[in-house]
Amino acid sequence: MTIGILKEAAGENRVSALPEIVANFIKLNVNVAVETGAGDNAFAADDDYKKVGASIHSRNEVIAQADIVLSITQPTDTNFKAKAILLGVFQPLFNFQQMKDWSAKGYTVFSMDTIPRTTRAQAMDVLSSQANIAGYKAVLLAATSYSRYFPMFMTAAGSIAPAKMLILGAGVAGLQAIATAKRLGAIVEVFDTRPAVKEEVMSLGAKFVEVEGAADASKAGGYAVEQTEEFLQRQKQRIAESAAKADIIISTAQIPGKKAPILITKEMIAAMRSGSVIIDLAASTGGNTEHTKNNETVMVNNVSIIGNSNLASMQPSDASKVYGKNIFNFLKLIINAEGNINLNFEDDLVIGTCIVHDGKIVNERTAQLIS
Repeated sequence: MTIGILKEAAGENRVSALPEIVANFIKLNVNVAVETGAGDNAFAADDDYKKVGASIHSRNEVIAQADIVLSITQPTDTNFKAKAILLGVFQPLFNFQQMKDWSAKGYTVFSMDTIPRTTRAQAMDVLSSQANIAGYKAVLLAATSYSRYFPMFMTAAGSIAPAKMLILGAGVAGLQAIATAKRLGAIVEVFDTRPAVKEEVMSLGAKFVEVEGAADASKAGGYAVEQTEEFLQRQKQRIAESAAKADIIISTAQIPGKKAPILITKEMIAAMRSGSVIIDLAASTGGNTEHTKNNETVMVNNVSIIGNSNLASMQPSDASKVYGKNIFNFLKLIINAEGNINLNFEDDLVIGTCIVHDGKIVNERTAQLIS
């Protein structure tokens, strides 16, 4: 049985597995075929893969022999091996037409962004491992883009006030952003619709902005949920108050399968201090501002709005390392001791991550979008 690792498209610097992780793959009694140059942007050379026992091939050769194909983003190839397993982060609720096409071709598709967010799944949770890096990088990007200091400075030439940061969303990315911003000396306020995260926010030294009446998200698997119109109005008012005081806003709010909610309006941006910065991590699903453009920086009223949902790709070595470890832990669920594929759909993590199998869309939410 062969696992194939593809080189990502231009603009994506990560790779599905670094050589150190590939060495673990091979211990599963499988062969590993790596596309030429797959790890170059993550500083892993072809020779590094060869040293741990992988073989290097052209893309077409990898595709022709791989029983399991690994790619982080959605590959555009159409000639995978019959009944091949495709494994990556495919956003099936947005790319449901591709899921339909793959089902027609008889492939089995596992999308790691749909894995149930349970305690057992933590070692396979690619969204969390990559969001952790994105939250860290977002603050560093803000620091280099902001026209002033983050920390307070008291000098002979006068005092510099610390930067004030507002973080929208206290998930993994938001919590890492809090920790990083506090280390750099910023004053941090945080908004989240889930009251349960207040304690975590405060433990990191940030102030939690409370809005009463949020819909219960306890059964949403750690994700945000849609809110009532009444709550949204109260939320808008509280965010506006905090945004007017903020020098930096980092927004991370997304709802699976939905367009990102607009949390930062034109009026809020107009009220911000000249030279302020917004880092919008929800850019790929529309963004949390009305001006966000994915993979672009837009200047509005002298406020920089940086849309980037793929900040983890800017730290490709560590991002690839933890992503690969997530994938390795998942592969152990679908490969038996003899190195053969063994799909146990009684396992909640296996069925929860599977989108397409045996010519059918087996993920209920994706199937509803197609029907």
